[in-house]
Parts: sequence; structure tokens; C-alpha cells
Amino acid sequence: MSELIVLGYDDRAVANRAFAVVQELERSQVVELTGLAVVSVDADGKTHVDTPARREGKVALSATAGALWGMVFGMIILTPGIGVVGAAVGGLIGKLNQMGVDNKFRDKVQSLLAPGSSAVVVMASKVTEDRFAAALEKFGGTVLKTSLSEQSERELAEQLAGPDATD
Repeated sequence: MSELIVLGYDDRAVANRAFAVVQELERSQVVELTGLAVVSVDADGKTHVDTPARREGKVALSATAGALWGMVFGMIILTPGIGVVGAAVGGLIGKLNQMGVDNKFRDKVQSLLAPGSSAVVVMASKVTEDRFAAALEKFGGTVLKTSLSEQSERELAEQLAGPDATD
């Protein structure tokens, strides 16, 4: 089971500090990350994404985890008001909806990302909830959370790989 946690802040500097604490929590094994990013929206409404790999110049995720994280991230954060989409993307959105990552959740996330605001987006396979919450409560903000079952993650990964991947 993975947890998708979005921590919304009015200030990019606060989001950056929270991002650094999440990385510390991973090193101390309070959280096992499969994805982490800071998303900020500038005054002009342009979205900027910063990840540990981008900050540190390395990539630690497996290909499957990275693909899953990228897809979930894109569908939730970077694709507001999804209109007409292809069948493959429509299928992925349908799968996310089945998993509880529906339009209502996406709308809540989008509402956190007004111009001038930022959010820390965490996808974790393990979270020690009490220690995680205690470490981040000093930053305040808005917390949104949903869970993704292992079965749903596998189905998403298979759907991402396409029908020819299992032949």
C-alpha cells in the first residue's frame, strides 16, 4: 500500500523546509519514498516542479516506481481540468478514480496550488504516521492524503507498460 500525501503551503520557503524534513525522515526510515517533489506556482500561474533527483543530480527510483510516480503525479498535479483524452490516458484516469484519486481529490490538490503557493507531494510505500506528522506539524499547511493498494499499483504499472509488455 502506498500513501499519496500532498502538503500545501502559502510560501515556497516553507515548502522547501518541509521537503528537506521529508528527506531527513526517509534517511531515518520514518518514511520509505517512492516519489517526492515540491510543486510551486509562480505569480503568473506557471507550475514548477523540483524533485530530489533534480536537486541532487541522481535518480533512486526503479523504472516501475518512477513511471508510476510520474503518471500519478501528472494526473493529479499537472493535469487540471482534463478534457478530451486518448483511450490510454482515459484508462489510467479511470484506474485512479477506482483507487480513490478521483476528480474531487484532484480538485482539492489544484485548490492548494494557487499562484504564489507551493506543495510538497509525497508518495510513500511506508509511513510511520505519528513520527511523520510530528516532524511536519511545525510547518502548518493543508494536508491531503489518499492510499493506493499494492494491487492497484501493480495494475497501474501494467497499464503503463502496455499490453505487449507481458508477452
